[in-house]
Amino acid sequence: MKIAVIGATGFVGSRITNELVNRNHQVLAISRKENTSDKSNLQFAQVDVTDITTLTASIEGVEIVVNAFSPDANNPNLAEDFMKGSLAIQEAVRSAGIKRYIIVGGGGSLLNEEGVAILDTLPQDLPFIPKAQATKAYFDAIKQEKDLDWAYFSPALEMNPGITIGRTGQYRLGTDHPVMNADGRNLLSAEDVAVVIADEVEKPRHHQTRFTAGY
Repeated sequence: MKIAVIGATGFVGSRITNELVNRNHQVLAISRKENTSDKSNLQFAQVDVTDITTLTASIEGVEIVVNAFSPDANNPNLAEDFMKGSLAIQEAVRSAGIKRYIIVGGGGSLLNEEGVAILDTLPQDLPFIPKAQATKAYFDAIKQEKDLDWAYFSPALEMNPGITIGRTGQYRLGTDHPVMNADGRNLLSAEDVAVVIADEVEKPRHHQTRFTAGY
């Protein structure tokens, strides 16, 4: 299967790329940075995702696009640039005639027991809030998409570089609420996020809906 991963050198995107390459898929890894590979099933492309014409041409012929795009965390216009880039990617996927589109979004839009987005229950001056707001806004936007066979993945609330569990290959799926473990925590390593996404690529279970996972 030929798969394009956008944001392929990022924290999550690099792990998704590695997982798919290790499963012997043909991977087109798209990022802002120039990269090379000595692997026969991995090709890099340096593309600005807001250049819709170039991005469309780059992904033509792939079967699935996995969007792990994220602006730099220190970007002062992070929320605006995230939405601009995400909408551009969505348009390019549509223009390239690719139907299957998997987005790695944010966990802040997951709902608590009262049905309220967890993002909205937190102090709004926390450093990760702008990115969480941006991913929630794009989730609201992608829900209006009727033509693409999209799936929006919300990672666990505890999915960050501090989670050093590595790849276990184990997880439990959920939809709109965090998947809690026996200790009452919602966590998943980035390596196991990659397993979740690769499994969804190979055996699609979610269509025009959101899903999540945790241990």
